[in-house]
Amino acid sequence: MFFKIIGRVSDIETIASGKGIRERRRLSKVYGGRRWRKLKGMATVQLVDGTMCHAEVHWYEAHGIGAKELKIKRILGIQ
Repeated sequence: MFFKIIGRVSDIETIASGKGIRERRRLSKVYGGRRWRKLKGMATVQLVDGTMCHAEVHWYEAHGIGAKELKIKRILGIQ
């Protein structure tokens, strides 16, 4: 991961769940678990170079597994 989430993720929304997730077979094979969901939210992140910014973050999550494969989808503003 090339960034670190600072604080809490807010405005969390489910983008897809169940068969709506293209990657569900791979996720189950790599991490285990069932009932995967793809989520998005807003968070303050710190990039590798130390820059702090507000960004839209996407990730996959399953019950008992937690958040996996976080990525920054869009940088909304630099602090």
